[in-house]
Amino acid sequence: MAVDKRENFNGKQEDSEILYGRHTVLTILQSNKEVNKLFLQKGIAGKQITDILKLVKQRGIVYQEVPKNKLDELSQGENHQGVIITVAPYHYQSIEDSFALASQRQEDPFLLILDEIVDPHNLGSILRTADATGVHGIIIPKRRSVGLTGVVAKISTGAIEHIPVIRVTNLAQTIDQLKSRGLWIFATDMEGEDMRQWNSQGPIALVIGNEGKGVSPLLKQKCDGIVTIPMHGHVQSLNASVAASVLMYEVARDRIPIR
Repeated sequence: MAVDKRENFNGKQEDSEILYGRHTVLTILQSNKEVNKLFLQKGIAGKQITDILKLVKQRGIVYQEVPKNKLDELSQGENHQGVIITVAPYHYQSIEDSFALASQRQEDPFLLILDEIVDPHNLGSILRTADATGVHGIIIPKRRSVGLTGVVAKISTGAIEHIPVIRVTNLAQTIDQLKSRGLWIFATDMEGEDMRQWNSQGPIALVIGNEGKGVSPLLKQKCDGIVTIPMHGHVQSLNASVAASVLMYEVARDRIPIR
């Protein structure tokens, strides 16, 4: 993951991840994550801002009120909603952390494997849905893939704090490792088993392909099956995060209890 090395407002460089957005900042402050500093837009108000300041004071975190243009600069023009927080860079977890989470919940492991997803908005959206559907971990490659960035955290609306993200050198070898531990591996593609006939029960991992190329041929060969989302309209493909969400909920349909 690329770590932001930007000058703070005292001219000193810090190794930190820059996150922004009121909900994201609140989630960070409510967690145990190490926080470096909070930057707040001068004159901004509202209930969430009040809650943020309360937590900042409770935790003894340094904060500074600054003009809006300073926040625009730090967030590189993104919608920061008047608040930015700098934290220690996100640390990736291990596959063992995912299995431990599944064991803790007394559930069959359910993992996602992202094959070179490059859009941070897609990764953030996938994280958000993964949290909602009970995914135990997301596996990404170290190369040719977006990592855990401030944009990803913002789009995930806090889910980044709850889903283990594992970065590996070789996805094909990782699939072999997962299969040796009893997981069934399924890829998404236009030519496969209809999602509505898919048996998604038991320990599984779902491979989501790159936004343009889809799942690589090598990974398809490694999989136990191919799953297709039926298309009834004129458009014959879905955005990567949308396709992932549809399939995650198909898996969750048999896992989330009806209340």
